[in-house]
Amino acid sequence: MKILKRIFLSLISLILVLIIALYMFDYDYLIKAVRTIYFTGHTTAYLEDYKKFDNTTIEAGTAQPWPQAKNYNNYRLSDELMQIHKEFGSIAYLVIKNDSIVFEDYYDGFGQNSKSNSFSMAKSYVSALLGKAIKDGYIKSLDQPVGDFISEYSQGTAAQMTVGDLASMASGLNWDESYYSPFSVTTRAYFDDHLEPVMLGLGMKEKPGTGYQYLSGNTQLLAMVLERATGKKLADYLSESLWKPLGANQDALWQLDSEEGGLVKAYCCIASNARDFARLGKLYKDYGEWNGKQILDSAFVAKSISPRFEGEPYGYGFWLKDFKDKKVFMMRGHLGQYVMVIPEDDLIVVRLGHSRGKTNATGYPDEMDAYLEEAYKMN
Repeated sequence: MKILKRIFLSLISLILVLIIALYMFDYDYLIKAVRTIYFTGHTTAYLEDYKKFDNTTIEAGTAQPWPQAKNYNNYRLSDELMQIHKEFGSIAYLVIKNDSIVFEDYYDGFGQNSKSNSFSMAKSYVSALLGKAIKDGYIKSLDQPVGDFISEYSQGTAAQMTVGDLASMASGLNWDESYYSPFSVTTRAYFDDHLEPVMLGLGMKEKPGTGYQYLSGNTQLLAMVLERATGKKLADYLSESLWKPLGANQDALWQLDSEEGGLVKAYCCIASNARDFARLGKLYKDYGEWNGKQILDSAFVAKSISPRFEGEPYGYGFWLKDFKDKKVFMMRGHLGQYVMVIPEDDLIVVRLGHSRGKTNATGYPDEMDAYLEEAYKMN
């Protein structure tokens, strides 16, 4: 009994020392990581983790329901695709042709109105808000220096960094895009209660504007630029600029770094549903026009869904790939969240889920093409 007591006391002492050390060396955000992720049985961020964080609301206005095609849901998915859904934990599969829903199905207890984490699909919204801020006159152009809004990036190499560099992943920021390292700045940004000092202290690693390197910090810094340029909280600007005009059916949630009034985790973490996520895909498919109104400049949209750097799979906030000689642009998230758009065939395919396969030589998982293949089988 005495031995067990000693072991217990030693364990408690070790935990206390560890906690003190985390605070002393500024790694106390790991305590939040353990509490919100690992203690829930997960090893990384997950679809409903937004419930464990503070959130702000992206308000919807008057809903604009998606039309249903005449053959709505008159299709049975192939065994191959159903196996993929099962293997990678799909929760939503939605196919929209000619702006009408042809097929939709939901799995694992999720439904048409269920919210789930967008992860990096949120980057596309932030890029779209950059286009809106330029159209609204808050920002001069893609070439305006970040330093005009954030003085910490107005000197030296950082002074060359533009808002367009942030949106196209060409900033040169000193950022470690490691999702599974507990000590990376990406992990810190996900759990830290105060994002602003983290972002202001990054510094530079490369010369801006010279090449593509995917860094979540780019989008987070762009969000700070947008808030300072517009004088509005980003969730409010998204609501008034896109969420309401595009007729979203539901309010969405956007994770905050801490309490109400904090910074949104702009590089990720909008919680919404498949139907509402698809709306931004339609807006870009139609080059910024929605119901006869030009919400985004068509030239900005065209630039966004084209590669900035030849041979790279990224434009301004959107991923790019080919599918059977057709051009695809997409919103893309960490666990296989996709809004894939093929403008040539007026097709939008949304897939949300718990996981994805390993990326192949193209930089995309094999099963992604299966989602598109199945959509083309639907009449």
